[in-house]
Amino acid sequence: MLRLFVITLFLFSAGAILAQTKSEVIQQRMEFIAEELETEEISLEDVFENLSYYYDHPLNLNAATKFDLEQLLMLSDIQINELLTYRETVGKLETIYTLLEFEFWDAQIVENILPFVMVSKEIQEKKVSVKDMLKEAKGEYLARWIRGIEQKAGYADVPDSIRQQSNSYYWGSPDRVYSRFRMNYRTNLSLGVTMEKDAGEQLFGSTQPQGFDFYSVHAFYKGNKFVRKVALGDYHFEMGQGLAFWSGYAFGKTPDAMSIKRNARGLRPYTSVDEVRFLRGAAVELGVKNFSLTSFASHKGIDGNIQVLDTLESEELIMASSINISGLHRTTSELARKNSLRETIFGAYLKYETRSFRAGVGAVHQLYDSPLMREPRLYNQYEFSGRQLTNISADYTYVYRNINVFGEVARSSSSGGLALLQGLSMAIDNRASITLLYRNYARDYHSFYSRGFGERSRTINEQGLFIGTRFNLNKAWSINAFADIYRFPWLVFRIDKPSNGHDFFGQLTYKPSGKTELYFRFRERRRMQNSRDYEGNIRPIENVYQRNYRFNFNYKFHPNWQWRTRIELVTVDRPSVPFETGFVVAQDLVYRPKKSPVDIVVRYALFDTDSFDSRLFLFEHNLLNVFSIPAYFNEGSRYYIMLKYTYKKAELWLRYAAFVYANQGTLGTGPERIDGNTRSEVGVQLRVRF
Repeated sequence: MLRLFVITLFLFSAGAILAQTKSEVIQQRMEFIAEELETEEISLEDVFENLSYYYDHPLNLNAATKFDLEQLLMLSDIQINELLTYRETVGKLETIYTLLEFEFWDAQIVENILPFVMVSKEIQEKKVSVKDMLKEAKGEYLARWIRGIEQKAGYADVPDSIRQQSNSYYWGSPDRVYSRFRMNYRTNLSLGVTMEKDAGEQLFGSTQPQGFDFYSVHAFYKGNKFVRKVALGDYHFEMGQGLAFWSGYAFGKTPDAMSIKRNARGLRPYTSVDEVRFLRGAAVELGVKNFSLTSFASHKGIDGNIQVLDTLESEELIMASSINISGLHRTTSELARKNSLRETIFGAYLKYETRSFRAGVGAVHQLYDSPLMREPRLYNQYEFSGRQLTNISADYTYVYRNINVFGEVARSSSSGGLALLQGLSMAIDNRASITLLYRNYARDYHSFYSRGFGERSRTINEQGLFIGTRFNLNKAWSINAFADIYRFPWLVFRIDKPSNGHDFFGQLTYKPSGKTELYFRFRERRRMQNSRDYEGNIRPIENVYQRNYRFNFNYKFHPNWQWRTRIELVTVDRPSVPFETGFVVAQDLVYRPKKSPVDIVVRYALFDTDSFDSRLFLFEHNLLNVFSIPAYFNEGSRYYIMLKYTYKKAELWLRYAAFVYANQGTLGTGPERIDGNTRSEVGVQLRVRF
């Protein structure tokens, strides 16, 4: 009787989920993934395309491999292991509802993956040649144009001689132009060309005679047995927990504490426009039974801040003080940095994997044609300097019933510094779980392509302990919480002594049905920073407390209409400046009819913050593969409207968005200055499938 009751409740919930459109389902998941990323522009194209593929081609849970299940980015290793164990010992799933009988699965987890999976007892493993893949491959062309409407100072009409001598003016137009062609056969074959021009960069001009500023070409093949993967051109590679090498996106602190463990995806095609964090060359993964070996090589130009120094021997020494990762080439100085450094990377990763256990060892060597040497500062005296760097690492993950232990240790050759991460996840039952993660990154551990979990974006000079929990009180109520306590053993930028801090998070969610969801969130972050009020040469250190309070309400009052309200308050408390507050209220209205070809998304928001320090970030709906979380600060309003029109295999997006600030005569500084109180942009995008 209890089983029948649970399934009945799930059927009502599943009906609401299945009634959602593809855009709505994926958008909700993308917003969750991007929650932690407080930045104007983010690059999540590969995550979006992965979810989009499985929405169009649901994963058969009776045939899915461990790797396939990890690609959903929604299941823990404990849940994956339970499903695979069930298939080995009991057999195929009868229906999707069989998952509700699993010990460590609940209705919410099944609900989350439902749009991306299916259950079929017919499993056909058809071998397809590369020639047949090319014949059956599906193509896609995507073109995008975005432009800021207000005139910025950097786009003033001045002679090229002035642009050559001054970095206050851009060489190109305000247009952002993107074009991509791609062919793929399932997840086995991908061929693509991507071109992009950022705002301010030229297109077929004197500084960009080759046309677009950035080109990316890739060819990717995923096979079976011996030759498992081959990548040519641009690609991603991930290994371990990201301490030694990880070129793609990785989870940080999200509302779901169980998602902090990384499952490296190895070789993947590169389809983004991040102009720095990718590999360019060739790679191959070979395998025999449970063993696999990945070898990869990359060579590309990167942007370095080059300096020419005179030596005592009257010779010039060319060195780079830093690497620029913006990918922008608008001004004379930015163009001078373009590809000023040549980066060569090669490495190998050996892995052994079974259903419940995986272990790997890897080594990566990086070489630059000019030495890297930072400008001497007390806080960066342990940073890398030189031309070559080798990172070696060993990682593992093991699942036994309801416990998953995982970890990685890495060493950098430049200093002998170590980075260590050790984690444990435990599912008490299908209603409660807990995760613990300890990390210790030495102050002299060096790595350029790493994504180690932590408070800072870099895997260096940090120790910390993270504890996260998730409780499903009943079908409607759930609690997510975490505490992260950390310290920086050495100085960091803007902190002139060793420091420490904490990050506390709690969220209570109420979701009685697929139509209604509301949650309340509290987060407190304590950081230490240099005081802004001091005398003499010694700057005291002070605690900075930031507390965020958020209320979010989603209601689908009609099959075609959805109402979303968000209210958020932030307070910033530090001794050297007055107490600050920030407030934003945002209202979204989403219209997505099932039979009409038109979708409409509208937002209107009001905000008021005391300064940039008390800014707030809100995820926004945007054009396909464009992700942004703009900062709301000062006083004003924000609104946007986006329309999508679908006709057979063609889709057209139109978007207009604007910030309107109160009591502001100018916005921005330098070449980004706008005379006025409005900053707006318009965007158009077309996608055609064939």
